[in-house]
Amino acid sequence: MLLTTILIIPLLGALMLLCVPANLRVLHRAVAIFATGLSAILSLFLLFGFQKGVLGYQFVQKVAWVPSIGLNYHVGVDGINLGLIIMAAWVSFAAALVSYEIKKHDKLYYSLLLLMSGGVIGTFASLDIIFFYAMHELALIPTFIMIGVWGRGEKRVYAAFQMAIYLSIGAMIVLAGLICLYAGAGAKTFDMQELAAICAAEPISLSLQKWAIPLLLLGFGILVGLVPFHTWAPLTYSSAPSAPAMIHAGVLKKFGLYGIIRLVLPLMPEELKSWMEVLVVMALVNAIYCGFIAIRQKCFALMSSYSSLSHVGFIFLGIAVLNNLALTGAVFLMVAHGFLAALLFALNGWLHQQTGGTSMENMGGLIQKMPFIGFIMSATLLAGCGLPFFGNFVGEFLVLFGAWKSAWHWPAALAVFTGLIISAVYMLRAIRRVLHGEFPAELSGAMDAQCAWRKLPYVLLIAGLLAIGTWPMLLTSKMKEAVNQTLEPVFSLTTPDQTNTPSE
Repeated sequence: MLLTTILIIPLLGALMLLCVPANLRVLHRAVAIFATGLSAILSLFLLFGFQKGVLGYQFVQKVAWVPSIGLNYHVGVDGINLGLIIMAAWVSFAAALVSYEIKKHDKLYYSLLLLMSGGVIGTFASLDIIFFYAMHELALIPTFIMIGVWGRGEKRVYAAFQMAIYLSIGAMIVLAGLICLYAGAGAKTFDMQELAAICAAEPISLSLQKWAIPLLLLGFGILVGLVPFHTWAPLTYSSAPSAPAMIHAGVLKKFGLYGIIRLVLPLMPEELKSWMEVLVVMALVNAIYCGFIAIRQKCFALMSSYSSLSHVGFIFLGIAVLNNLALTGAVFLMVAHGFLAALLFALNGWLHQQTGGTSMENMGGLIQKMPFIGFIMSATLLAGCGLPFFGNFVGEFLVLFGAWKSAWHWPAALAVFTGLIISAVYMLRAIRRVLHGEFPAELSGAMDAQCAWRKLPYVLLIAGLLAIGTWPMLLTSKMKEAVNQTLEPVFSLTTPDQTNTPSE
């Protein structure tokens, strides 16, 4: 019941807001903060109640919904989705805290925010592929509305529709791939565990895999913003209010990456191996190409958007090279990037409120006026460079060594180092242009975060990055069995020579 409680509290909060009068604005915000905060606190019980070394899922709850087609409400936690659920809950709480910028239609806004929160947690908790898909759509629909109504800039409506078109196409392609999985398994079930057992006993026919894998990879690739399907993301995130940008870029965009790990790796390993070279190239192109574009940006919001896409390339590489070390790094980096992206877009929102925009050409010396925000921004951007003691360093380190152990060791290692250098260039450039230099007189009204409530979301997110960066075994020690089990079908096709995991 614990996992169900964590994901249902925000959904109940959204229903509760329907009964609250529209003029009680303070209560709308209070309900959202309380619901997401309680969900975040309860998520820590998953972390400290999780038993490492236990094979399979924990905190499982399964209830039959439509037995005739094998559709169930089924949730559970293993080492792969544990960190993602906790990260989703805390990013949602931070997003609710920074939503004081909303000044109109508060009731609708906080209702949609709570739907997003429950949806993203449910996405990673679901062990039924239809609920997995449906919870993603539940979280995605509010994003479209929130950008169109509360977004920034003259292109916010265009950005909302562009995002809706891209992601709707991607979602429909994914759905077609899921139907292929259901048909190929030859059994009436949408349960991920049952599908894995069926495919282990009798693999899906190669002819069906040749349809399912391209559909799933293409659909998931559009949803995560892989080149050349990435053009929807920068305008979307720069036009969105802080909270939906934090949740979508930090959490919901991991849906595609998580889907590949959960569905493609264990269920269709034979055909996937033939796609390895293509996936590695796509990952490296994303990491380097988007990094170069980030260098050219003069807008902090667009730089943050392309930075996020570049980091997705590193995660995708960790999945594509098909070994335990890299996959552990990819899952770890998904969690770290969730905190990092949420911080970047929370800071973007603060800059927009205080300076009227996010053009770095109109800024300078802001750390003199905003010491707290300046410190948080410096720490966040340095974390994005892969600085030790932050979570991104651990994830990128594991992906780098995992890639080195693969057949692509030289090009992958060279590309990863190049990507890290590129990220250092645009992150340090942003620190110099925004925080240092002469303070513009026209920004004299800009203010620092004054009270504890204003500072709390930034402190929570940076604490998350530091916690997993200084104590990585908090997550890696719990991933070993789940990562081994996920890659076991891949290794069973050939002689395994890359099975080390960084859990000890």
